[in-house]
Order: sequence, then structure tokens, then C-alpha cells
Amino acid sequence: MPTEAFLLAPSGAIPNHPRFPVLLHRGAIPGGGAAAIEAIFAANGWPPAWRNGVFGFDHFHSEGHEALGCAAGSARLLLGGPGGREVTVTAGDVVVLPAGTGHRRLAASGDFLIVGAYPPGQHADILRGPPTPAQAARILALPAPASDPAGASDGVATRWGQAQRDRP
Repeated sequence: MPTEAFLLAPSGAIPNHPRFPVLLHRGAIPGGGAAAIEAIFAANGWPPAWRNGVFGFDHFHSEGHEALGCAAGSARLLLGGPGGREVTVTAGDVVVLPAGTGHRRLAASGDFLIVGAYPPGQHADILRGPPTPAQAARILALPAPASDPAGASDGVATRWGQAQRDRP
């Protein structure tokens, strides 16, 4: 299934990323499973960092792009902050969030499990308010990673790399 990609406008305290789109790889890892997702993320240069859910409040990160691999269950997520885009993820889906992208869980099945990962040297700072000038600068300065966490040929390297090359 082709990758879904969409840019999100700033929304209240959520900056979103002005150049890198959110990437949604549906069924990227058939059947899901935490160990399978962790192995694929690691093989593609995105070391797995945690297993859990998604916070139920709007937040974003300024110190890392984030991959969310749905290992089990399903959830409805709001991406982009208030007025953003609702998406439903199920086991095997991978969402790649550029730094600055707001996200929160709206609802989830009881067995919902996510594997989170970041490119090498990046991590999640959990921010809820408007970004400071330093945080906003950090979001824009983070480069596009060399590879897509799910190994998608139409993912990070293609879509974010092009946006980075087209940068004014």
C-alpha cells in the first residue's frame, strides 16, 4: 500500500513541521508485533527506544523525529494539534512524525501497544506549550534521516530528503 503523506499547519501551541510531511505506512509490518517492529526499525537505522501507548494530551518533540510502530491493537490518534487530522492505526502500521508534529491518543483498544524509535542521536523531549525560539530553531535544524524506519522506498529518504534539498 502506498505511503500517505501530509503536511500539517501550525495549530495553537503546536508548531508542526513546515517542510517534512507526516508519513503513514499502512500495513508496513504485516501482523505487527513488538519484536518484529523493533527488528525492522533497528535494521533501518532507527534504534527502538520504548514500548507503551501514546499520551492522551497534545505534545510534540523538538529534539527528534519519531517513528510509532503499532505492535498490537488499534487507536485513533489526533495529529497536528487542535483541528488537526484524525487517523486510525492498527497493528502493522507505522507513523513517522517529523519534529514539531503534535500528536495524542483519542481512543485505543485495550491491547494497544506502540513501539517508539528515533534516528541515532535524537530523542523525545515532551513539549506541550508553544515552542521557545530555541526549540523552534532546533525543529527546523534537524536533518532528514538517511533511511525510513519501516524501510519504505517512498518514505523519509524520498519525501523528507526532497523537502530538505528544496529548502530555500
